[in-house]
Amino acid sequence: MNPLIIEKTAATPKIHFDFSKKLFEIIGCSRPEDVRIFYMPIIDWLESFKLTIPELEKPVNPLEFKFKFDYFNSSSAKFLLDILVLINQIHEKGMAIKVAWYFDENDDDMKEVGEELSEVVDLPFEYIEVPKKTKTN
Repeated sequence: MNPLIIEKTAATPKIHFDFSKKLFEIIGCSRPEDVRIFYMPIIDWLESFKLTIPELEKPVNPLEFKFKFDYFNSSSAKFLLDILVLINQIHEKGMAIKVAWYFDENDDDMKEVGEELSEVVDLPFEYIEVPKKTKTN
């Protein structure tokens, strides 16, 4: 299965899904002008990945999907839920999966969003607090 790599922009997160490297990350800010156009290739990739599971050798350790958002808008949240539902379906087809939800320290809202999303799917979530970066002059 070919990897899906989408570079980060000011309005869109970096996407790096690569089964051969066991790397699944979404990193950055998500407020694309057209959310559907941005997220449909990710949805399509996960749908294709789900179909290939019977052919794949299952890894010993769970696949880890990392979500590292600085911010995402409400339109993006709907697609994030769709992504998590697909990841859950992949899990239900026999692939061990865990979700790592990163949030900046003191950003309780981002942690709460992760907790709310986790209630919709049957996947183990790990919440990882990231220390605020200090700016140097």
